[in-house]
Amino acid sequence: MASPPRGMRLRRALLAAFVAGAVAVPVSGAARPGAVPAPAPAALPPLRALTPAALAQRYAAAREDIRAAERTAAGHGDVRRAGRLREMGGPDRSFLSFDGRDGGRTVEVFGDLSRADRIAVLVPGSDTNLDMYDRLRAGATRLREALGEGAAVVAWVGYRTPSTVSTEVLTTGRADEAAPALRAFVRTLRALEPHARISLLCHSYGSVVCGRAAPGLEVAGIVLYASAGVGVGTVAGLRTRATVWAGRATGDWVAAIPHVRIRLPFATLGLGADPVGPGFGARVFAAGDGGHSDYLKAGSLSLANLAAIVSGRPPARTGHDT
Repeated sequence: MASPPRGMRLRRALLAAFVAGAVAVPVSGAARPGAVPAPAPAALPPLRALTPAALAQRYAAAREDIRAAERTAAGHGDVRRAGRLREMGGPDRSFLSFDGRDGGRTVEVFGDLSRADRIAVLVPGSDTNLDMYDRLRAGATRLREALGEGAAVVAWVGYRTPSTVSTEVLTTGRADEAAPALRAFVRTLRALEPHARISLLCHSYGSVVCGRAAPGLEVAGIVLYASAGVGVGTVAGLRTRATVWAGRATGDWVAAIPHVRIRLPFATLGLGADPVGPGFGARVFAAGDGGHSDYLKAGSLSLANLAAIVSGRPPARTGHDT
């Protein structure tokens, strides 16, 4: 049997080295986010309307779930988690849903969803949990400010995100689990706000979740940023009529991850083609020179371009778009 081309052997070697590093690097610090107990949230009926009254009722119900989780965390002796939940349960916060178990599942709204004509759904990547949620909240707040009046941002943490230091970020497994929930949420938004312009903004591993949820979704755009791949070889593999955008900052370490998929007896490792590569077929926007967590940084080119895409305006482009 002929050996694989030298380039393929090199990519496989690099991927193998990355996997070995993910397994070998120790994880230090606080206890796992999922180790702090939390009660099951109250069963809530489906949203039937996005009126101010209906939203206020839903936000109040989620606030009660957050406060129950706060009491449980305090009883468990986790002062830091209890304090964070106390802030999340404040009257100025707007959660459509909250589940504090197993690291946390949250859906928070920034802006007036009842009057929004543009809605950006932020789908975050690895290590986004209750203990790291403030980073996502800060980015969502800045994006909402950049979008201006008439827009809402939804920070959707509706899945068990993988750890950055793990082999799970190299497979589509967590994304396959998450996709049905994201698809159902976006379809509910579309049904309740039929005239709004809805965009998915998918960071890092969140782009894999969006890729798995994409088929059939009625959204204006799917934006893949800081993405190592989405598990398909081209935009056509996403089976979507949405405009697919991709961007990567020049200082983002994710560019070093090999763009391959390798079938092994226990799993398929790698996320496939490079979303910003010319062969993938996405429209590539300029994302500046920041790092992996800087895309929603105040004053950044990537923030301005993400706001432009959500608003249906042309962003600054790179020389790699097709």
